[in-house]
Amino acid sequence: MAYPKEKIVIRWSKKFAYCIGLLASDGCLSKDGRHIDFTSKDRDQVELFKSCLGLEVKIGKKGRGGYPKKIYYRVQFGDVMFYRWLLSIGFSSKKSRIIGVLKVPKKYFFDFLRGEFDGDGCIYSLWDPYWPKSFRYYTSFFSGSRLFINWLRKSIMIYAGIKGFIEVRGNNYALKFGKAETNVLFNKIYPTSSIPCLERKSCKAKHIFKQEQYNRIKNGLRPHAAVVKLANTLRSGRSGRKPLEVQVLSAAPRTTKPFYK
Repeated sequence: MAYPKEKIVIRWSKKFAYCIGLLASDGCLSKDGRHIDFTSKDRDQVELFKSCLGLEVKIGKKGRGGYPKKIYYRVQFGDVMFYRWLLSIGFSSKKSRIIGVLKVPKKYFFDFLRGEFDGDGCIYSLWDPYWPKSFRYYTSFFSGSRLFINWLRKSIMIYAGIKGFIEVRGNNYALKFGKAETNVLFNKIYPTSSIPCLERKSCKAKHIFKQEQYNRIKNGLRPHAAVVKLANTLRSGRSGRKPLEVQVLSAAPRTTKPFYK
């Protein structure tokens, strides 16, 4: 009798938890009960996913969402044991709308959350048009599952002591955190510079925190310790790459309403 072969070593660690976060955002479980697919527009992200899980598979390209041009990178591999384990912690083959609570150990929750952020999260900044010296920034996590976004919010409240708020965007949900809560959250998910993360987003966040640090000094205020730490900890990108500019947007009227605060 042939037994399923195991390609992935199933053992919680910072790298492993990070990859579970990536799978929760941009992964897919095939209906055949065997294959796992991970897709991203960032080749660096796919390379990092492979490296963290110790996979030796080729990276392919594919279209997505009815768009025929192959602009997304992907890896696909078969591992029955890993597939079954993913099901046991809360994954499913059609997870986008029905994914809910995932069994993630408290010790590795923020490594998982960093993977979720790199897959389905963002940080952006803006100048408040009503208060010229007010530089604002927000962190958002997106999901098509209300159950999952509720669990994410509740877990962050328990482990980090911050609440955020949820916005409904059609059939999708956004969990958002303002400036003060972003400072707390990022110090949790980026404790050191040696952790696995998507460099593009780390670099963008670093520039935003440096901008905040500069603004407070310019206005005669002492920079927050949490912001100083993040400005020094977050990666600034590979050498030779052009530094990423801070995304400065105009504040627009809110077009969506949070279903609770």
